[in-house]
Amino acid sequence: MNAKPPTGLDLLWGAGTGAPGSATSGTATSATRQGLTPDRIVAAAVELADEGGLDAVSMARIAERLGFTTMSLYRHVRSKEEILLLMLDAVAAVPPALDEPPGDWRLGLERWCAAQWTMLRAHAWIVDVPISGPPVTPNQLTWTDRALAALGDTGLAESEKAGVVLLVATYLHNSARLSAGLGDAASGESVAAYSTLLGRLADAERFPALRRAVDAGAYDYPADVPEDDRQIDYSFGLDRILDGVEALISRRAR
Repeated sequence: MNAKPPTGLDLLWGAGTGAPGSATSGTATSATRQGLTPDRIVAAAVELADEGGLDAVSMARIAERLGFTTMSLYRHVRSKEEILLLMLDAVAAVPPALDEPPGDWRLGLERWCAAQWTMLRAHAWIVDVPISGPPVTPNQLTWTDRALAALGDTGLAESEKAGVVLLVATYLHNSARLSAGLGDAASGESVAAYSTLLGRLADAERFPALRRAVDAGAYDYPADVPEDDRQIDYSFGLDRILDGVEALISRRAR
């Protein structure tokens, strides 16, 4: 991470910098009095991203949606990069259910991951935001805190807990990126078509292991999975990661 913190933190943490939109900035502009605020700008940006992806977000389009000039936005936010940071925090509110970690660390992380997955699926553009450093916004740090709390009584060193959280979060992020990238290709119909194609291409002599997998239905959705639920699933990989964490916890206990 750069030594200089990203712009926008003063808006999120209330730092007294006197920057546009901060708690200690000067008299409200006419745009503010008429309803233009950092919160409204960020809300409009999130709407655009949810509708059309990250490419749909620009200062001009945000201004158009709010009915203001592009220049008026710069009285409240400094750049699109700052808006992206504010957008990430805006959609990352932590569910109250995670405030109290359960007694079982694994169940706690599974609930944490389920809540993260819901957020990532609701705002698919999150995975396209350039990573400029570790989490620094209030909501991002709250997510980190809740995951660390779930590991509180495992006996792991604090550095190991932090490593587990990073590993799990990275896995979820990559799974969500794959899910968003595949889109309709992950539907039951598309997967069935792919399985059929593999059945024609996977010659038993050239690809014996692949042939066995195709014949065993490894590339088909289970028949009992409803069509609406046929999408990229993170649970298998997460279970394997948590199995490894469980082994580490047992080793530390010994």
